[in-house]
Amino acid sequence: MTPLTRRIFLRWLQLSGAASACCLLVYFAVQQVWRQDANDPQLQMARDAAARLASGQTPVDAIVPTTTVDVASSLAPFLTVLDARGSIVASSGRVHGAIRSVPPGVLDHVRQSGEEEVSWQPEPGVRIATAVVSYPGGFALAGRSLIESELRTARLREFLTLAWLGVIGGLAVLVAATEALMRKDAN
Repeated sequence: MTPLTRRIFLRWLQLSGAASACCLLVYFAVQQVWRQDANDPQLQMARDAAARLASGQTPVDAIVPTTTVDVASSLAPFLTVLDARGSIVASSGRVHGAIRSVPPGVLDHVRQSGEEEVSWQPEPGVRIATAVVSYPGGFALAGRSLIESELRTARLREFLTLAWLGVIGGLAVLVAATEALMRKDAN
C-alpha cells in the first residue's frame, strides 16, 4: 500500500466510523421511542382497569371486553384481570384460542413496583407489548401485538442501512478527491 493510499484509507476509516456511529445512534434512538410508544394505550387501559377494580367493580362489569382478540392475528388491544395469586379471572385476549398470561416473574416484579411494561412472547412469532398494573385484589394486564411496530423498525433498519452505505461510499469519493486536490495544490 502506498503512503497516499494508506493516508486516504485511514482518513476514510475515521470518517466512516463517525458516520457509522451516527447511523447506529439514530437507529437505536428511534427504535426505542417507537417501542416505548407502543406501550401507551396498554398502560392507560391497565391503569384505568386497576382503578375501577380497586373501587369495587368486578372484571365482568364492563372492565374486560366480551369480544375476544386473537393476538396472533389481530392488532386490537386486550385486557386480562388476574387475582392476587396470578390466576386469570377474565380475559379478552387469546393466542390461537388459548388464554395466556405473562411469566410469573413479571407479576413478582409488579407486586413490588406497582406496574411494569414488558415485551412478552407467548410463542414464536407472537410478540406483545404488555402493561401490568397491580391493585389490592390482583393485577390488570393490557396488551396488543407488536407486529406493526416491529415492521416499522425493520423498514427503518433497511433505510438506514442504505443511507449508511451511501454515506460511506460518498466519503470514500470525497476523501480521495480531497487528497487529489491537495496533491495538485502542493505541486
